[in-house]
Amino acid sequence: MKKKIWLGILLVAVISVTLVSYTRDQKNFEIAKNLDIYHTLFRELNMFYVDEIDPNKLVKTSIDDMLQSLDPYTNYISEDQIEDFRFMTTGEYAGIGALISKHDDDIIIAEPYEGFPAQKSGLKAGDILLEVEGKDTREMTTEDVSNLLKGPANKPVSIKAQRPGNKKPFTVDVVREKISIDAVPYYGMLDKQTAYIRLSQFTANCSQEVKNAFLDLKKNNPDALVLDLRGNPGGLLMEAVEIVNFFVPKGEEVVSTRGKVKQWDKVYYATSEPIDTTIKIAVLVNRGSASASEIVTGAIQDLDRGIVVGSRTFGKGLVQTTRDLSYSTKLKVTTAKYYIPSGRCIQALDYSHRNEDGSVGNVPDSLISEFTTKHGRKVYDGGGIVPDMKIDSDELSTLAIELVTQFKVFDFATLYSNKNTSIPQPEDFSINDDIYNQFKEFVKASEFKYDSESLDEFNALMETAQKEKYYKIAEDEFRALKAKLEPNLDKDLAGFRDEISELLEDEIVSRYYYQKGAIRAAIKDDKGIQKAIDALHSETAFAAYFKPGTVINMN
Repeated sequence: MKKKIWLGILLVAVISVTLVSYTRDQKNFEIAKNLDIYHTLFRELNMFYVDEIDPNKLVKTSIDDMLQSLDPYTNYISEDQIEDFRFMTTGEYAGIGALISKHDDDIIIAEPYEGFPAQKSGLKAGDILLEVEGKDTREMTTEDVSNLLKGPANKPVSIKAQRPGNKKPFTVDVVREKISIDAVPYYGMLDKQTAYIRLSQFTANCSQEVKNAFLDLKKNNPDALVLDLRGNPGGLLMEAVEIVNFFVPKGEEVVSTRGKVKQWDKVYYATSEPIDTTIKIAVLVNRGSASASEIVTGAIQDLDRGIVVGSRTFGKGLVQTTRDLSYSTKLKVTTAKYYIPSGRCIQALDYSHRNEDGSVGNVPDSLISEFTTKHGRKVYDGGGIVPDMKIDSDELSTLAIELVTQFKVFDFATLYSNKNTSIPQPEDFSINDDIYNQFKEFVKASEFKYDSESLDEFNALMETAQKEKYYKIAEDEFRALKAKLEPNLDKDLAGFRDEISELLEDEIVSRYYYQKGAIRAAIKDDKGIQKAIDALHSETAFAAYFKPGTVINMN
């Protein structure tokens, strides 16, 4: 009997191995077959297509479309994209230190970085780049001009530019430098008790920047910290682990990764002694906080180390690994998912099960699971990190959006800064009646036009009502409502003054005090920061967030 059982087990094992081997061989055959089809198709296309084709462009297009069918984060990095990829991961490149943008038909300086070659050479935001190294930029893309501006460090690049309001062009030789963008653009004290650190990206060594900032702030003996991760798209995993380690005991689990290749699965722990395990922490997040930002936020929340303030985060819980390909190219491929200490995954969209039209959906409610934090609070997966204290995002009006996208705010700030040599400190500067009236006249003189989405919806409703013969029944009401929805520049500039003034203030301050100044100016009116401060300094409220089942509602 025992012999028969062992023979049965052996037979099952042999069949299993055979099936696995067959499946693997079949898959390898399918891969080889399709690669051969692709090769022959490309050869025939190259030989017989009516026009000349660009092999590099055609292949890259096919690769990009193939990878896009998987998820947005699996990408092919060609030779000419390697420098941009390196900048994304290190925050370093050799150039003039300025953002450039396309404005109508011109390439302009959108923002010079403080202390870098462009700013030190006298270039300002709004300056039009006419020529770079003697080459006319009028027919170039921003990518073309950017490539000309980048180059070997300590080598000059000749730039011919024109300043708005001054018809005479000027030429300047800007000596390129190795540009390293600060991951912490600003830190300081919000009040006598509350420290503040703004982290904009998770590039190499950003954890050291956070550490240096926090140690400097500790000299003020704060009892609370606001860590601002709003708009931070993420970056390097290990930098996120290091930052969490500053505030949690050695040995705590921070995040784990799990994927198809099991030997790559890994759990990341806090491996060093922390800096401070008692200071009260509030992490500020929004829809733009993703990936590594969500690891820091989720770990702080799951370990009951601090509170999360803002709106639900982006929900990117996919891990990418970079693999070297031939001819100095690379493949950035999704290999695993992130899981934060409670065990939940932060990935929001399901790319593995696409709809028939190719679209993807959010994780359905039926698949959302309940987890618990270290102290027993209930938390859920299903995408992103849900804040402990929710703040509704302020949506900009259509008018404000159009004023930004049509460069009206930008152009006014350019003219204002060219006419005024200085302004008060960022915390003291505000858009008064005189400045706002100047802006209104500037907008009117520019023949600015904008549409109302509400009016578009209303016109569609009115057209439907006419077809269904309901329009005449409520014709007076329709006319009255249309008059209220009709865009009226004077009325809308008055009605949306507060939000437009904030945009103007940010743009003008950045011309004099650059990025740090713009952050300093914004802090005083920042609702998220004020909510965080209120919670941090309310002993009962802050403590209650960590008690299972307690619901806090702070207005």
